[in-house]
Amino acid sequence: MDVAEVEAVVRKLCVEANHELRDDHVAALQRGRDAEESPIGREVFDRLLENARVSAAERIAFCQDTGYAVVFLTVGQDVHFTGGSLAAAIDRGVAGGYSDGYLRASLVRSPVDRVNTGDNTPAMVHYELVPGREIELTLLVKGAGCDNMSALRMLTPAAGVEGMKRFVVETIEKAGPSASPPVTVGIGMGGTFDRAAVLAKRALTRNPTGSPSPDPALADLEQELVEAINATGIGPAGFGGTVTTVAVHVEAYPTHIAAFPVAINLDCHSHRVRAVTL
Repeated sequence: MDVAEVEAVVRKLCVEANHELRDDHVAALQRGRDAEESPIGREVFDRLLENARVSAAERIAFCQDTGYAVVFLTVGQDVHFTGGSLAAAIDRGVAGGYSDGYLRASLVRSPVDRVNTGDNTPAMVHYELVPGREIELTLLVKGAGCDNMSALRMLTPAAGVEGMKRFVVETIEKAGPSASPPVTVGIGMGGTFDRAAVLAKRALTRNPTGSPSPDPALADLEQELVEAINATGIGPAGFGGTVTTVAVHVEAYPTHIAAFPVAINLDCHSHRVRAVTL
């Protein structure tokens, strides 16, 4: 496969993700609106739904924070790339997409040297090698406001699931309005310190928004967490209400007998995800 094909796909997805919320997420916002009991909370949902309609129709960014370009690339081991560097092609796709879509370039060269890179690169890319001849490319556009409210804690097995649930609710309460609720919550459990964080971010890309885990135990846990988070009363935009989250997605992975890593990655109401298989 010529890397130019990947570049073109990334370029297209960057524009689409920023201009159009996925239909399934718009449906999740509508469900949240229907469930919200607070008048001001329902008004926030109405504004978000109208914003989604306008941004898609007018081809403008849903949110001024057009975020990091986070790419999950699942590559079949029989795929052979030609035409140069795959990583460079992804970055060219991001740069082109952000230019095409009139999207803000938000990345700086380092936390210390805060000079803007000028084209929203580099992309944050996570690679996974699997059997087969296909490429599955998922783009998550991740704003900083909600990402800043994310958290990771190395719990002990003694803390257990109850400790994990307390940590999740504490994180949501600490975030308050700063994560721009109604949020989508990605949770990664297990693996190592770094693997848990990637699991949490990957969990945000589940399609459709709010679909339960195929693992019945995790699906039950997701529902418990939705109820616990919504019981905080933070509500849409932090104005108070009964819907603080529209979805909780939990992913789990094997871990050490002495460890219980838990990462929580929050995504704001601007939940921007696109995926394609090549």
